[in-house]
Parts: sequence; structure tokens; C-alpha cells
Amino acid sequence: MKTAFHTKKFMVNIPALEQMNQVFHILFIFLPFLWALGILPPPDALFLWAMEQVLEFGLGGSSMSTHPRLLIMFIVSAGTAITSYFIPSTVGVVLFMTGLGFLLSLNLSEMGFVFKHSVARHRVGTKSKALPSGSEKQLTWKECLFYIMILVLALLESVLLHRFACCSQISKNGPQAIIGYVLMVLLITLWILREIQSVYIFGIFQNPFYPKDVQTGTLFLEKQARLMKIGVVRWILLNLVSPFAMIAFLSLDTSLRGLHSVSVSIGFTRAFRMVWQYTENALLETAIVSAVHVLTSSPDVWWNRSLDTGIRLLLAFKAINFPWSTVLAVSQVLVGIMRDRLIQFISKLQFAVTVLLASWMEKKRRKSTTTLCIFNTVFSPFVLVFIVFSTLLSSPLVPLFTLPLFLVGFPRPTQSWPGVVGTAACVCADTVYYYQMVPSLTAALRSAMVAGSLGLLLPGSHYLGRFQDRLIWIMILERGYTYCWINIKGLELQETSCHTAEARRVDEVFEGAFEQEYTKICSINEHLGNVLTPCTVLPVKLYSDAKNVLSGIIDSHDNLREFKGDLVKVLVWILVQYCSRRSHMQENVHKTENKAKASLIILPALDTSPQTQSSDDTDSLNSEISDDWSDDIFGDEPTSKKGKEEKEQLKVLQSINLPIPGSVESQSVDDHSIGKVHENSLYKGVLLGYPAVDKGKQEDMKYIPLMEFSCSHSHLLSLPEEWMSNCLPNSKMREMSSLFPEEWYQFVLRQLECFHLEENVPNVLEEIAKDRVLKDFYVHVVMTCYFSLFGVDNMDPSPGHILRVYNGALPWSVALDWLTEKPELFQLALKAFRYTLKLMIDKASLGPIEDFKELTNCLVEYESDWYIGLVSDEKWKEAILQEKPCLFSLGYDPNMGVYTGRVLTLQELLIHVGKLNTEAVRGQWANLSWELLYATNDDEERYSIQAHPLLLRNLTVQAADPPLGYPIYSSKPIHIHLY
Repeated sequence: MKTAFHTKKFMVNIPALEQMNQVFHILFIFLPFLWALGILPPPDALFLWAMEQVLEFGLGGSSMSTHPRLLIMFIVSAGTAITSYFIPSTVGVVLFMTGLGFLLSLNLSEMGFVFKHSVARHRVGTKSKALPSGSEKQLTWKECLFYIMILVLALLESVLLHRFACCSQISKNGPQAIIGYVLMVLLITLWILREIQSVYIFGIFQNPFYPKDVQTGTLFLEKQARLMKIGVVRWILLNLVSPFAMIAFLSLDTSLRGLHSVSVSIGFTRAFRMVWQYTENALLETAIVSAVHVLTSSPDVWWNRSLDTGIRLLLAFKAINFPWSTVLAVSQVLVGIMRDRLIQFISKLQFAVTVLLASWMEKKRRKSTTTLCIFNTVFSPFVLVFIVFSTLLSSPLVPLFTLPLFLVGFPRPTQSWPGVVGTAACVCADTVYYYQMVPSLTAALRSAMVAGSLGLLLPGSHYLGRFQDRLIWIMILERGYTYCWINIKGLELQETSCHTAEARRVDEVFEGAFEQEYTKICSINEHLGNVLTPCTVLPVKLYSDAKNVLSGIIDSHDNLREFKGDLVKVLVWILVQYCSRRSHMQENVHKTENKAKASLIILPALDTSPQTQSSDDTDSLNSEISDDWSDDIFGDEPTSKKGKEEKEQLKVLQSINLPIPGSVESQSVDDHSIGKVHENSLYKGVLLGYPAVDKGKQEDMKYIPLMEFSCSHSHLLSLPEEWMSNCLPNSKMREMSSLFPEEWYQFVLRQLECFHLEENVPNVLEEIAKDRVLKDFYVHVVMTCYFSLFGVDNMDPSPGHILRVYNGALPWSVALDWLTEKPELFQLALKAFRYTLKLMIDKASLGPIEDFKELTNCLVEYESDWYIGLVSDEKWKEAILQEKPCLFSLGYDPNMGVYTGRVLTLQELLIHVGKLNTEAVRGQWANLSWELLYATNDDEERYSIQAHPLLLRNLTVQAADPPLGYPIYSSKPIHIHLY
């Protein structure tokens, strides 16, 4: 009987369950249709969205930068609310909620990283080391002390006020009401201080306090610094005064003195957490609740009798996310509920109107969209229903194909895309420019966020930065007490027609805000209907890109004639600098090695003619240039094989230790016979040139007489041994040796400052400069490189020749093989050629070089402050990442038929930053996902990615995560300290 009674009890018809049964039967019928339209959410997106909603609106947390962080924070926050329910003491509840609310609002991953690093360091017993740089910034002891002090003060305040100042009755003159008045004043003050930091007030009216000297950067920054001082006052009120005022308001509430309930645990857990997590939102909520509290201070009012402060705060901030919250619409609490949802509703409505206007404004498609526009006008109530429904679900409003045909998208998390932030991007050669600017941009964003220039910082907010051809997309991922996480994306620099059209409109919007002079005090934003609202200007250290036409410079005969002489000088300077650094490095490496090695030098005697006559040399030289593998008339091996045999002979000779008469080896008994000649002044035997030898008679070859350096320190500037081989006929070498600038060579040697000798350095350099053997050595290498760069004919180079050599395509000659076999020398010669080109352009632009000192200064500047090369080189990217002050590259525009020079200059420049309509971004991204995944419309010229100046459709599609979008740079989550 008892079992039957219970069975019958459960079989009783319950009206609510019957209604739910009917609703679900109808819903199940439409599930396939909803799935086909893309309204039904995937399980993973629904799960993440639900966690975000509960964490943010039920537990007072924030959306997280990564999914694992979201899961961990959700579990910890839910555990906090559950634990508070089982604490028996009201004082313990207040302490627990206050302490955990503060700790959970901090960046716990950063603290965990610091703690782990400290423990590991303590275990190994090492000294203090700096933490790795990157997204995990080191937490200093000052910051730790600051957080500890804030926590202790918050705990003391809450427990003392709750224990000794809490009243049992609601009163207009009570301490809680007084604090409520203070909160209202703080709210108004913070709102004013935030609005004057931006260029527009409410995004509509021109701010009269904002500096108007954007074009003069220095003056603008000076005036903006004054606003930053106001921003410091705002930061103190927001992060130090407001939280303690709200904690006092909550601690004095009578609801905490009663019995525990689920509403108290959830409501006050969220309230104490929101004080730190979203201080500005919490301040607005608490001020509204306080105002209603004062107006309805009678205990018999339903508001005060039925709901505690925690639940009232919960209702005042996005409570409408939960379906059961609509039943509470009978109270004045709807003012607080509608505050947030009204903002979201207005944003979605503005987006819908912009889509409607965008479709109507396009003349090409006005005929096809007229029907849709009329349809939306006639059925506007149904459109409003869609907007309200998407607002209730906090889901994107989807304009199908970006036409005025709206659907409610499925609920999805704030990031809009699956996967980890910053792991996918369409990397190209231009990505490096965004890599370089991100650290400086992050620092500038930090200052703007602290001052309030970017408005209210909420997860899911999007910002767009613009400088020259660069477009920077910034998204806020997570927000907490004195920190936030952001993601920075860089859009393509190679602008397409759609990209260019929208980028031009972005420039117009920013110019109208920052550069246009207004006659009225509070002018209205001319681009009010655009999804982009200008905010502020940020000083960022980055590269400005300037492209100049070199017509009249690179094709001038006078300049090209001077180019040849300058090239020899630059070659001398670069080789001397290279040998100077090389000897210094070798001296450090071989400091403990024995320095008593004899050294010999075999130089080609310029006055001794080889077996081949001068005319024969010229003929053979010309024949080698015309054909790489031309055989001579005597049936010898091809030229390249001769070069290989000569190289093998050189290696054999280098391995032989030849004694010099009178050297240490031959006169080791009589040490006084060597006089003052230092042991390092003697060199190994190296063959520079030798007579031509018939095939099969190499063993009968005679060696050229050996010669010593006249200065004992000349070895410090000696070129590498493998560069001493000869590849040119002596007649050609004698002919080109006359071009060697001996005075410049001696001047360069006398200017060296890298020697660390006990003797008088100027005297040593003077002796080295007079060393004829060393000079002949440089003559040989310099003129061989000169010959390799210009070929056999000593003619003025053409612009095309300069471009080819600049790109590394040297003309073939007998010396080219010799040069390419020595990669290091090849790079030095190419570097000298590029320096000479830059010198020619500077001389044509700035005036001629007056003396050797000025020329040296120019070359030193090129070496230290410039990278002169190709954009496609890896060293170009390395120079940008190393923040080389200037970069130069030579190019050719085939369309215009002109030679161009590209100059990048690193300097602090101003970037315009504006805030995007969040719902417009979410809606267009939702349409992109729906169109490609559900409608399978992957046409590259589809309507939804065409340029439109109001919606910025093309730029928004680019900023989506790959594979649907194609940003060329996407950073990992970046942590920013907001102090």
C-alpha cells in the first residue's frame, strides 16, 4: 500500500511538467531545421558559453584567455560559493568571501609561476635571477607587498564593520545609506574622469579637453601628459577608494546577519568578487542598489523584505541571462537589469541599422536589396524580436551574407573561435613588422588603459589601430584587478582593392577626429554611423616606411662615375675594419697559445712579368669571360680545372713550414742575431701567384721569393691566408692597382682604435701604414674584389648593373669563381657595394663629402645604425627585431619603370586607436562561420567580404582566426599590468 501510494503520488499531473513536455515535443520537431540554419550550438561551444555565463554573471568572475583557465576558474569559483554556504559563523562568511573574492580577481597563474620559480630556485640554492620575459612578467616584491596590504586592509575593514557597525534595521540615515551616497559621488567622478581621456564623449561629442595638436607629436604628447596626471587620480579612486567603499557597503548589510541561504551564498560571493574583478561595473550596480535602497527604505517594501543585497546586485547586472529572472520584472530592480541589457540591445540595434543602411547605400546592389529593406521596415517588430532574443541569450545577431536578413546565432564564448589564441596566423615577410612593434604597443596600451582612454575594459571588446599601411586588431580576452589579457593581430600590408577602400575610410574617421579643426566647442562626430569610434592616440616605437623614386640619382653619369672611386674606398675601409675586429677576436681566443711561430708571405712581384705576355694575358682573360669552359689552343684542361689545380697546389704549399734564413728556426743558438724583430712578425708561407706551369710539370714549379712585413705589428691587420691566392694576370693587376687610394688607406689605418698594446698606439699605426708589403696585400684583395663586381671592362656601371649586383647577381668574370669560393669575402664585397650605393644617394641628396673624416663618419654610421640589404634577406628580419635604427633597400618598379629606394626609420610615432562595435564584429564573424561552414559559400569574391566603409567587412573578415580569416600576425595572450 505504501509503495502504491508513492507511485500514485508521482503519477499526479503537474501542470508545469506537462507544459514543458509540450514545449520539448515542438522543439524536437524543429531541431533539424535549427541545425541546418546554424542556430543550434555545437556541444563544445554551448558548454564553454554556459561556463562563461555562470562564472561571469553568477559567480562574479571574468571570461578567461584560455579554455583550461576558464575550466579551472569555474571549478574554484563554484567551490567558493558552495563552501561559503557551510560556514556557520557570519564573521567567517564575511572574511571568507572578502578574501577569496580578492584573490580570485588576481592573475593567479602569474603568482603560481612566481611561486614555482622561487621554490625551484630555493632548492638548487642559486642566487636571485630575473624571470623569463614574455607573457609571464615577473612579479616584484613591491607588487606582492601591495597585494598583501590590500588583502589585509580589506579583511580588517569587512570584519570590523560587520561586527561592530552593522545595523539590524534599514534606515535612510544609517551608515550603509551614507556609504551609498559616497558610491554615487564616486561613480559620477570616475565617469567624468574617464570620458575626458577620450577624443569623444559618449562617442558623439568632441571632447574640448582633448589635445588638438596631433600632427605636432611633441606638443601633443606634452598636453596628453597632463591628461595622464588626471588618469592617475582616476586610477587611485578606481582601484583603492572604490573597492573599500563597496566592501563597507556590503559588510554593513543586514542580510549577512541572518541564517545562511543559497541566495546569500551566491549573491554575496558574486558581490564581493565583482568589487575587484569589475570595479566600475560593480560600482554602478552598487550605486543603483543603494539608490533604490534609500528610496524604498521601509522594511515592508517587497524589495527589502524578500531579497538580500547579494541577490539585488545579482539582478542589477545581467540577471536577464537566466530565463527565470524574467519573473522578477515586477520590481524596480528592472532598472538595474535593463541597464546592461539595454546597452547590448542598443549595440545590436545600431548594428542592424548599419547593415540596413550599408545595403541601401550601395548603388550597384540597391535594386536587389530594396526588397529586403522594405521587408525589414514592414516586419520591423519581428526584427526587434530577433534582436531582443539574441540579447537575452547573449548570442550574436547574424546578418545572413551581411544582408539585412537577420537570424539569432547560436550562443558561443567570448573568443568566438575554437582553439588556442595566437597559435594560427598566415605568416609572411611582413609579419616581422608586427613582431617588432608589439612590446612598445603593449606598453602604450597599458598607459591608455590605466588612464581610461580606451573606455570601459570588458572581455570581448575590440579595438583597431592604424599607422601608415599597418592595421592592428586588439581584443581584450580577460579582465581582473590591476591586470588584463589581450590578443593583438596584424592585418596584411599588401593592400587589395577592398582592403584599400576600407583602410582609406579608417583614415578618414581618424583624421576627422584628431586632425580636423573644429570651430564649435562640442562638435558632433561626423562618422557616427560607422562601427569604428576613435578613442585616443598612442605613442609607439616602430618603423616608418618611406619609398622614394631614385630617378636622377642612380641614372646620373656623374654619380655613376664617382661610384667606382667610392667603391674602392669603401672596400678598403670594410676590409681594414674586418681585419681589425678579427685580430682582436683571435687575440682573445688564442691568448694562451704560443706566439713564436714564424710567418712567411709570398707576394706576386708586380715588376716581374710572368711567362705569359701582357697581350696574351688580355686575350686569355677575354676568352675566359666569354666561355666558362673554353679550352686553350694547347689542349690543356679547362680554365676552371686549372683553378682547382692551383688551389690544390696552394693547400700543399700552406702545409709546408719553410724556414727563413736568419729566422728562429735557423739561428736558434744566437738569439741576439734577430734584433728587435718580434716572433709574430713572421708568417706562414702562402702562395699569391706563380708562373703558369704546363700540365704534368707541377713538381718542377719554382716558388716566388718570400717577403716579410716591415712592421712587427702588421700581422694584426693581415687578411686571411685563403684570400692570398691570385686569379688575375699580373698585367691586369698592375693596370687596376693605379686605382687604389693610398692616402685613404693610410688615413683609415691611422684612425683605428681597437688595439690594446703596451706600446704607443699612434706610432704603431704609423708604422703599419708605411708597410709596403701589407699595402700590396690589400691592393691585391681590394682590386680583385673590384674586378669581380664590375667585370673586365672598366666602364661606368649602368643602373641595371647596380641593381643586379646589389641583389647579389654579379657578372661573370675570371675573378668571380675566386670570390665565390670565399663566402666571407663575398659578403664583405657585397656589403661594400651596397654601402657605396647608399653613399651615392646621400651625396646626391645631402651634398658632397668634403674630407676623409666626413666619409669615415658616414661609413661608421652605416655600420652601426643601418642595415643595407634586401627585404627578402633573413638579416633584414633580424635587423628589424634587433631594432636597427634605419634600414635601406633598393628596388625596381616595373609598372612605372623607375628605381626605388625603401627606407625604414625606427622612431616613436603616433598610432590612432578606436573602439569597434562589439556586436558588429561578433555578428560578422558569426556570419562568416555560418556562410562558410553551413552555406558552403567559399567564393573569393562573395558579397560578404566586399569592402564597405560603414561595416568594415573586409577588415573584420581578415581579423578572424584562420582558416576562415587571414591575419598575418596573431600574438599569444599578452598580460598587461594596469598600474
